[in-house]
Amino acid sequence: MDLNEIKAFLGEDWLKVEARIREQLASDIDILNTTNNRILSHSGKQLRPLLAVLVARACSGGRLTEASVCYAAAAELLHNATLLHDDVADSSDQRRGVPTVRSLMGPSVSVLVGDYWLVKAMECILSCHTPLDGRVIRLFSGTLGNLAEGEMLQLQKAGACDTDEEDYRRIIFNKTASLFEASAVSAAISVGAPEDVEEAVRKYAVCLGMAFQIRDDIFDYSPSSDQVGKPVGVDILEQKITLPLLGALNAADRDTCLDIRRKVMEIHSCPAYRDEIIAFVRNGHGIEYATRKLEEYIDEAVRSLERIPGSREKEYLEEIADYVGKRLS
Repeated sequence: MDLNEIKAFLGEDWLKVEARIREQLASDIDILNTTNNRILSHSGKQLRPLLAVLVARACSGGRLTEASVCYAAAAELLHNATLLHDDVADSSDQRRGVPTVRSLMGPSVSVLVGDYWLVKAMECILSCHTPLDGRVIRLFSGTLGNLAEGEMLQLQKAGACDTDEEDYRRIIFNKTASLFEASAVSAAISVGAPEDVEEAVRKYAVCLGMAFQIRDDIFDYSPSSDQVGKPVGVDILEQKITLPLLGALNAADRDTCLDIRRKVMEIHSCPAYRDEIIAFVRNGHGIEYATRKLEEYIDEAVRSLERIPGSREKEYLEEIADYVGKRLS
């Protein structure tokens, strides 16, 4: 599936969102403009604003409001703000195949630029001056709280190496699915979608976001990861116990589980454990386990769209669900 095909289909509506993002980021400080333009020139999938525009049109018979444009732009601004902060937390040198702001200009600049994008996201929402803004601000601020809690819970669990599936689901909802939820639900709100349709959109977006993160976590163990330029075993080196490893642990005996968790805890002093743990996951069918869970989320996401009237926008939402489940990068 080609996401550019969807952008072409959305036409002027998509161009309005892109223009709104650039307008919102405009500054009379040259270094800030240059940095922002560098980020925008490597904008990635832009999946969250795409979802927002498709949802708004699917819920309204093809009609997009000014609020729809503002909320879609805010979703992308907020997403990139979190990435700028994540690059500092993870000491990342590259993102989307290019050097990060952190690596080029230092962690302080990356945090400051991230703060700027975050503030501009909130200003973008409030700029519409509609009665909806307060509810949408609460929705996005709740997402920010989720993101922070998810990072801290992941850090806590990495220290103890005692993550279970309930912990994992909470972490990936907070860190990934909650922003998918805010993007889609705010879009439904922007066109006055009925409560049952809004709830359907919420369920679709949450399931999609959960599947998106599980797919990322599968990459960390999959041999095909090497073919798409994603290093294998990064999560293990960061002591993150994700679904493929949990799936393999579920099928192992107690002593083996304790031994593997011990090795995850000691990975910093013995990085060679990484290859052993990856082999354990692959041999223990952990990738297959995670893939089954991913497919369950995708199926549930598509079923959730049954309440939405038929349209090309709805078809694209279904196709995006399939794309998220099968993407290679």
